[in-house]
Amino acid sequence: MHLFVLCLQAQVTVQSPPNFTQHVREQSLVTDQLSRRLVRTYQLYSRTSGKHVQILDNKKINAMAEDGDVHAKLIVETDTFGSRVRIKGAATGFYICMNKKGKLIGKSNGKGKDCVFTEIVLENNYTALQNAKYEGWYMAFTRKGRPRKGSKTRQHQREVHFMKRLPKGHQTTEPHRRFEFLNYPFNRRSKRTRNSRAGP
Repeated sequence: MHLFVLCLQAQVTVQSPPNFTQHVREQSLVTDQLSRRLVRTYQLYSRTSGKHVQILDNKKINAMAEDGDVHAKLIVETDTFGSRVRIKGAATGFYICMNKKGKLIGKSNGKGKDCVFTEIVLENNYTALQNAKYEGWYMAFTRKGRPRKGSKTRQHQREVHFMKRLPKGHQTTEPHRRFEFLNYPFNRRSKRTRNSRAGP
């Protein structure tokens, strides 16, 4: 009997389910070449400057653009099946990247890890963008819309908080669908059955 219990315990140990959370964490750290890439278009509204992030023709990046500005329109490409993205200016084609000093720079080639950011949705519903290469360094802007060095940023700071907004006049790719109400025919039989079960 004792031997039978040991065998059952051994079977339970062998058949334990895989750690899916760990798998997701590991896969989110590498570039995904298998899944379908998701491409979105939106603006990044800076909580501190009250303006939108823009990538200019001279590769400079700031948060001084008005709603609907051509340089504020961003193309956001997923890098993994998780929440890592590459952000590119729709007008210039330059990617937002971060150098080893924590400075935001524009690059024509965004394949490097320094051009990948992890989207973190915060408790206040704002989004923080942490650089994938320099962990703990975030995209951030001052009240005047100037870039702040990643080495001086923390997740709780207002400078790193952004809100995603559709460009002015931009329509979503998915058409708006209303709820449809279906009228089912009244079933007399089911009502009669319920009444008979209820009794006098």
